[in-house]
Amino acid sequence: MAHTMNEAKQTLKTLEQRYRLLQQQQTTFIHALERTRVNANDRVKGVRNLQQVRNYLDNYCNNSTDKRILSHFLDTCTQLANLCVMLAAMQSETSSARGITEETTNLLRATNNLSALRAKYPHDVLNHLSCDEAKNFYGGVVSLIPIVLDNIREAVSRMESSQQQSCIMGTRDAAGQINRRPSATKPGYSSDKQSTGVQTRVSQGDSSLQINKTNGYIDSFKPAWRPPGRSYTT
Repeated sequence: MAHTMNEAKQTLKTLEQRYRLLQQQQTTFIHALERTRVNANDRVKGVRNLQQVRNYLDNYCNNSTDKRILSHFLDTCTQLANLCVMLAAMQSETSSARGITEETTNLLRATNNLSALRAKYPHDVLNHLSCDEAKNFYGGVVSLIPIVLDNIREAVSRMESSQQQSCIMGTRDAAGQINRRPSATKPGYSSDKQSTGVQTRVSQGDSSLQINKTNGYIDSFKPAWRPPGRSYTT
């Protein structure tokens, strides 16, 4: 089924709301990652990819709070990836937004290395981490969703701009075709008028008459010649 831009924008709005909830619980999210890393004897390494978070959730979560927040994070990432697929399906091969959606889809791959990923201003997710946490452990994983949302917003904006330009061009083309249409000619009227200096042909039905412009009478009804000097009555 073909998706519409309104559906994509509504999905984006829903995911933005989901992220706001996660953002409000960032401390809970970090504590959940910390506890599961301890349970997995994995404290030396930072959180590098989504597959690692999935492993912590499936195998090393011991309480419902950690399961809930990690599930919320992973489910949001999955829905963002699905939205990228939706947007990609709505684009043409030459769309200016295609590169952004492909890049974002790659960011959300389960094995993509997030270690060097950092969200920049105006995002403040890194400000809620210690320098050690941001640099070595959680800077990438907390930066993922804000960067993905920024990319998707940019892709949607470009796609809308492209659609508006296409509509404008289509309207102009339609108007041009209307203006180029020939004007209608009234029945029985000929726009080609031919005349000579002496005679004009009048066409009416099947008859053809000659008008003499010098004497002002129709040749077909011209009176018979009569000698001058006499008075005649008709």
